Amino acid sequence: MRKTRDYDAELRALNDKAKSIKAKKVQQLGELVTATGADALDIETLAGALVAAVEANAEGKEAWRAKGGAFFQRRGRKGGRSAASNDGGAGEADTGGSQG
Repeated sequence: MRKTRDYDAELRALNDKAKSIKAKKVQQLGELVTATGADALDIETLAGALVAAVEANAEGKEAWRAKGGAFFQRRGRKGGRSAASNDGGAGEADTGGSQG
C-alpha cells in the first residue's frame, strides 16, 4: 500500500524555505551596502544610484561588473570574513535587472 502524501505540509515547507531564502537575500544585500560603504549615503542618493544602474546600458553594466569583481577580490585578500564568501550575495549584487 502506498503512503499518502501530505500536500499541505509540503506546501508549507516550500513556503517556509522561500521565506528563508528571501530573508537571506535581503540580509546579504544589506551586508553588501555596508561593505561597499554605501550605507554612508542618504537613502535617496542610494536609491537613485540603484535606479540608474538598472537603467544603464550593457557597456556600463559590464564596466561595473568588472569593478565589482575587483572589489570582492581585493576584500578577499585582506583576510577575515569577506563579502565574497557569500557566492549568492555576489551574484545578487549584479544590477543587471534580472532580479524580480
